[in-house]
Amino acid sequence: MSTISLEAKKAYAARTRKSNYLASLRLEGFKTTLSDSERKLPSREEILKAFIKPSA
Repeated sequence: MSTISLEAKKAYAARTRKSNYLASLRLEGFKTTLSDSERKLPSREEILKAFIKPSA
C-alpha cells in the first residue's frame, strides 16, 4: 500500500469542506452553484469597510 502525501490529504480536505458547505447551504434553502465555491472571498478589511460607516 502506498503512502499518501500531505499535499494530497490537504487537497482532499479542502474539496470535501467546499462540498459539505455547499450541501449545507442547499439544505437551508439557499440557491448555490459550483462556481460559488470557486469565488474569491473578500478580505476582512473589505468587509469592515462595507459595514462600518465613517463618522461625520
